[in-house]
Amino acid sequence: MSKLIPVSLLALGLFTVTFAVNLQAPLYDVYAAQSDVGATAVTIAFAAYVAGLMPTLLLLGGLSDRIGRRVPIALALMLGAGATALLVHVPSWTSLVCARVLLGVGTGLATTAGTAYMSEILGTDRVRTAALIVTSATSLGFGGGALATGISLGVQGPTYMPASYIGLCVMAPVLAVIALGLPRIDRPRAVSILRLPVFPAGTWVFGTAMALAWSTTGMTIAVVPLELGANNLGGWTGLVIFLAIFVGFLCQPIARRMTNERALAWGFALIPLGFLVLLAGVWWKGLALVLLGTCITSSASYGFTYLASMAEVSMRAPDDRARATAGLFVYAYFGFSVPVIATGVLADMFGLFSALIVFAAFQIAATAGIVFLWLRRAAPLDAAHNVG
Repeated sequence: MSKLIPVSLLALGLFTVTFAVNLQAPLYDVYAAQSDVGATAVTIAFAAYVAGLMPTLLLLGGLSDRIGRRVPIALALMLGAGATALLVHVPSWTSLVCARVLLGVGTGLATTAGTAYMSEILGTDRVRTAALIVTSATSLGFGGGALATGISLGVQGPTYMPASYIGLCVMAPVLAVIALGLPRIDRPRAVSILRLPVFPAGTWVFGTAMALAWSTTGMTIAVVPLELGANNLGGWTGLVIFLAIFVGFLCQPIARRMTNERALAWGFALIPLGFLVLLAGVWWKGLALVLLGTCITSSASYGFTYLASMAEVSMRAPDDRARATAGLFVYAYFGFSVPVIATGVLADMFGLFSALIVFAAFQIAATAGIVFLWLRRAAPLDAAHNVG
């Protein structure tokens, strides 16, 4: 079997796992209204995904080192189908929370095993190419699910069973069977099933950058749609979420031609800029500014920062890629969840727009602080290099 076939099938599997994650996002406000809950409850349901994902990363990030790469990927696909079927059968806020937990477990299993598996298929000399394929597939998946549901609702009208849900429930089990039939390239090791993530030396700035970037994406996916709905722009939620991720995918080939450090620097510059533009669009009720700001933040979160970080940890941990990937996503999903929940609480107390302003101030201060520390730590290394 040529490498193209397993690489394509693995990428399709990773796409489908992440496709399921934001599939239900355009219906958040519907589930919330059906259960009569507020902004805090919506953000808690959104972050329940991390409640499933974080323990998986912390305890099972190296599971595929023990049992092989294929089973975790197949299991992740079935969890995505099961979570979606639950929402069809019992459409409510409680079901949304349960579904998001299952989706988090699946994503944790698939991204750690899939990243290591892709590198093994392509070979150790093509680590950056493997990282590009994984980040591209997952970026398209994260954004594509929300867009598919948005389009389905636009065509079908209000429904708890959009065509996107049905498509996922049909496709995921088929791909799970295919995943089990992929070639076994890895060599399972006699290690503990419960394995903690690793954090390669020198990658702290990439991890914190991921946390900052994905906190912005979390806000765009979970909180901004609530404000759009309040401004009678709720029909654009699916497109906003899609752009929040897809534009980053388009920027990944550009990031690939840069060094990881330079791509990271671009990410730091674009993250606060994009959110400020988005915030201006919300203030003036200007959809064009909202979409532009979303595109800018996307280029940072899922373009420059995501690819640079994934490539860096893969290169620095050649013998522990699954656990190093888990470590990176611990950073990322901490940022993806905690600020979103905090903003939801503030939104119920002071209003959505005021909460968004508080987040923007935090984001700018955090970006400045991280960049300052990064440059300060890099200066002695550059001086030593010049002397040598």
